[in-house]
Amino acid sequence: MLAQEIKYYYENLAEWLKSQSGKFVVIKDQELIGFYNTFDEALSIGAKKFGLQSFLVRSIEQSQDEINVPALTLGILNANSTHSVHR
Repeated sequence: MLAQEIKYYYENLAEWLKSQSGKFVVIKDQELIGFYNTFDEALSIGAKKFGLQSFLVRSIEQSQDEINVPALTLGILNANSTHSVHR
């Protein structure tokens, strides 16, 4: 999952570091969706554009910490279609 997006990210990282360092990129398949100033902005744009489909949000930095954001944790996807998830 996200193998295409990760490959595309690393293929373009050196170029992006020159002009987009410190920003966040959204990638779907092998398509650059855009660069954003914050993780929240990038995640919001990706969620609006792709809904429950997977997409990649990564910071434009030399080293990377991988973060997984499961849809269930965010309340985007409900495990039981007849009941809402409450916290």
